[in-house]
Amino acid sequence: MISDSKFDSIRPYVGSEVVAAAQRLSNAEAFLSVFSQLTQIDKNVIAATLKDIHTRDEFQCKFFGPAIQSVIDHTSDGVSISGLENLRPDTSYLFISDHRDIILDSAILNLLLRKNGFKYTEAAIGSNLLVNEWVTDLVKLNSCFIIERDIPVREMIVSSALRSEYIRATIEAGVNSIWIAQKEGRTKNGDDKTQPSLLKMFKMSSSKDFAENFRQLKIVPLSISYEWEPCDDLKTNELYTKTVSEYIKTPEEDMKSMQTGLAMYKGRINFVVDKPIDDELDAIASLPSNGERLEVLAQLIDSKIHKNFKLWPNNYIAYDLLHSVNKFSKFYNDEEKEKFICTMTQKIDKIEGNRSLLNNIYLEIYANPIKNCLHLKDTEQ
Repeated sequence: MISDSKFDSIRPYVGSEVVAAAQRLSNAEAFLSVFSQLTQIDKNVIAATLKDIHTRDEFQCKFFGPAIQSVIDHTSDGVSISGLENLRPDTSYLFISDHRDIILDSAILNLLLRKNGFKYTEAAIGSNLLVNEWVTDLVKLNSCFIIERDIPVREMIVSSALRSEYIRATIEAGVNSIWIAQKEGRTKNGDDKTQPSLLKMFKMSSSKDFAENFRQLKIVPLSISYEWEPCDDLKTNELYTKTVSEYIKTPEEDMKSMQTGLAMYKGRINFVVDKPIDDELDAIASLPSNGERLEVLAQLIDSKIHKNFKLWPNNYIAYDLLHSVNKFSKFYNDEEKEKFICTMTQKIDKIEGNRSLLNNIYLEIYANPIKNCLHLKDTEQ
C-alpha cells in the first residue's frame, strides 16, 4: 500500500478514509438502490455490510467481490481464465489489457486473481468517471487510482510523471499489482491498440536503460473477451454520432455506460494471461531511437493481446456479414447467426440514424478482433 502524501491526489483510500467512505456509501440512497438492482442483493444487507468495513481488503472480500460475483451469475454464462501459470503469487505485475467495460474488466480480473491466490490489482480509472461522490467512494474503496483527464498540457506532463512514479512504486512495493488499459478510455470499435504514449508515461519514472526500465515493471499483456458486449448499442450510437456530427459526452452518459455494463447480458467471458514481457526487451532496446522502441513494444503488446483474444461465433458472424462473405461459416451455425442478427436488429432499431451506417458500425465492434488476428497471421508469415 502506497501512502506517500505526494500521491494523495490519485491514490486509493487508506486508513481512516476507508471507514469514512464505507459509512458514506452505507447511507447513500442512490448508491444502495442502484447496486441492489444491479447485484440483486437487498440494499439493507449492502448497508449493513458496508458499516462493518475497516480496510480495502475487507471491502473486496465482504462486499465488492461478492457483488461482482452476483453480477456474473445473473448476467453471464460464466467466466474462464487461462495463463495463470505464467504468474507467481509472490510477485506484483503491471497488467496491460484491452478495455471493453468500465467496471467489469478489472473487477472480474481481481475476482479471478484473488480466488487463485494472486495479488490484487489497483486499477487505473479516468477522473471523468468520478461523476458523483458515491462513485468516487466506490472506486477508491476498490483500490482504484486516478488518471487525470482533460487538463492543460503542462499539467498533463506533471500528472503523467506522478502516475508513472505511483505505478512503479506500487510494483516495487510488492503488495499489489496494477491494471491499466492499453489506451485512454474503452475500445469502442473493437480495434484494440496500445498507445505508445502510455508506455512513454511508464518510462518517465526511471533513469534505467530501456530494457531494465520496462523489465522492472513486469508487464503482463492481458486479453479480455466478452461474447456479447454489454454496451455495444451505446458504443454504436457514440461512434455514429461522431461520424455525422459533434459528440460531447456527458457525466450522465458515463454513468449509463457503467450501469449498462454491469446490468446487460454478456454471454461467456474469457481472460487470457500472457507471460511477463522480458526476453524481448533487449532486442527492442537495440533499436536506434526511443520512439521506435516504444512503437515496437506497443506492437508486441498488441500482438499478444490479439493472439490470446477469444473469438466467439459472434465475431465470425459479424465479419462475414460486414464483408458479405461466408469465409468463417464453419465457426458458427444458422441458429447462432439468426440470434446475432435478431439481437443486432433490436438494438439498432432503438437508435435514430442511417440504418446501413449503424449496422456497419455495430458489426465492426465484433468484426475488428477478427481483422486484427488476420493481420497478426500475415505479419508472422
